Amino acid sequence: MLLTVDVGNSQTVLATFDGDRRVGCWRVTTAPRATADELRMLWRGLLRDTEVTGVAACSTVPALLPALRQLLDSLEVPVVLIGPGVRTGVPLHVDNPREVGADRVVTALAAAELFGRAPDGGRRPVVVVDFGTSTNVDAVGPDGQFLGGALAPGVEVSRDALAARAAQLRSVELSCPPHAIGKNTVAALQSGLVLGFAGLVDGLVDRISAELVAQFGTAPVVVATGGLAPLLVDSCRTIGEREPDLTVHGLRLAFQRQQAGERRPAAP
Repeated sequence: MLLTVDVGNSQTVLATFDGDRRVGCWRVTTAPRATADELRMLWRGLLRDTEVTGVAACSTVPALLPALRQLLDSLEVPVVLIGPGVRTGVPLHVDNPREVGADRVVTALAAAELFGRAPDGGRRPVVVVDFGTSTNVDAVGPDGQFLGGALAPGVEVSRDALAARAAQLRSVELSCPPHAIGKNTVAALQSGLVLGFAGLVDGLVDRISAELVAQFGTAPVVVATGGLAPLLVDSCRTIGEREPDLTVHGLRLAFQRQQAGERRPAAP
């Protein structure tokens, strides 16, 4: 069983795969100061009697990387930790490839593999909207190349910042309001946060899609992912597909490519 681990700023997603089939999936709060032993205990508690035959991981939390590396180095199974210098098969068409987060790279890999095929059998671009600590709107070309994108604050980050900086406002439950015109402070905040972020996403997707059409002559498919996707996706008119855990699918694909590359015989 392959274990995939996506360490994000707010949450860590762990998923197990039997071949291409996802078997289990867990979301836990990311603890940036966790030790390798604490991570080991967490993984054991979630996996229980699952026999892990390989691990693929990525992290956007630099403080946790040493503990994660220590744990991975102690495992007696094949391990792939996605980071700069690790080949994923995703061409990075950006100014500085080393700046691109590992999660964005493997998410692009999964988006191209799972959604990049058009109904006519050809290839099409994909726009990935990742709703997490930040709101990422990334463009993937028809050949699976990562083209860049847009980064904005996440809806939870914006809510917390607003509550901290505005004396008469407070943190509210994030839920979609029935009307855009809020009749009280809570409803007005929910409208601005949920419907406002939906408008932000739709505006960015419209602009990015227009650039992709101009470049490739084909409209992209738009996919939503990330822990906050269920909150926002129904309010976005531009999103056509959903895959809550696209990143762990990308980790699976990256691991499979690494293993296939290692088994490939060297050229004479």
